[in-house]
Amino acid sequence: MPGPLARYGEEQRDRPARADPGGKGRGARVTLWTRGAGAAVVLLAVTGCTVDSTGSTGPDEPTGTSASGGSGQSAGGAALAAVDSLVVKGRAPRTGYDRDRFGSPWADTDSNGCGTRDDILKRDLKDVKFSDGDCEVGSGTLDPDPYTNEDVTFVRGRSQVDIDHVVALSDAWQKGAQQWDPSKRIALANDPLNLLAVDAGTNRSKSDGDTATWLPPNKAYRCTYVAGQVAVKKKYGLWVTEAEKAAMERVLAGCPGQKLPSGGSPTTAPERFHAD
Repeated sequence: MPGPLARYGEEQRDRPARADPGGKGRGARVTLWTRGAGAAVVLLAVTGCTVDSTGSTGPDEPTGTSASGGSGQSAGGAALAAVDSLVVKGRAPRTGYDRDRFGSPWADTDSNGCGTRDDILKRDLKDVKFSDGDCEVGSGTLDPDPYTNEDVTFVRGRSQVDIDHVVALSDAWQKGAQQWDPSKRIALANDPLNLLAVDAGTNRSKSDGDTATWLPPNKAYRCTYVAGQVAVKKKYGLWVTEAEKAAMERVLAGCPGQKLPSGGSPTTAPERFHAD
């Protein structure tokens, strides 16, 4: 049986966030993609961001697409412009935070018969093989891991893959979620828009960091990553700190064509789910 940390990478986030504004990490490589005119190459070289004006889906974009058929289409607006719509406030105390406040980990809130963790593994891994039926993922490959741009092998029980909450639950708790009805917290914890299969070690170095304190070592993924955080905070009405907003704007200014992802699940969970 895998231990709780192998199964639920989020539990690592009870530790304080470790600042990593430089985005240094294990095995990081920068991949520069050219999707248009030569000017895009200059942007990438300067900012380390991938310009994505198409809202395309795939392993380099948090699509919010679950195995049950959630939408991963772009909202059509620029992520940079959406930052201005976020409320700016100070970080509230972490007092009272507990993972159980967000319900049982990986609840089947979309009622497709599979837990959320397996839904995301099926969505994000390649060469998936199942341990039981077509639900429990036994193995696969993260090809590549968006945070490091390295390939990572997933084997159930010996996993080097975590499911990351793009907006960490502890961070959400301190920026509005502690005031929510439990149903909304359960929805956030299981929303495919806020979930991504990633390298376990890199995810745990993130802890509960926000954009101001942590960015993926893979610089080419930073624009997509920050756009995902903006999308989740906008969808759920979570606020940002001054430093966080400035960091979001700084990253997204280098890729003004980056689209805001949309989709995922409703912002309230079915009534049968409960949280402490």
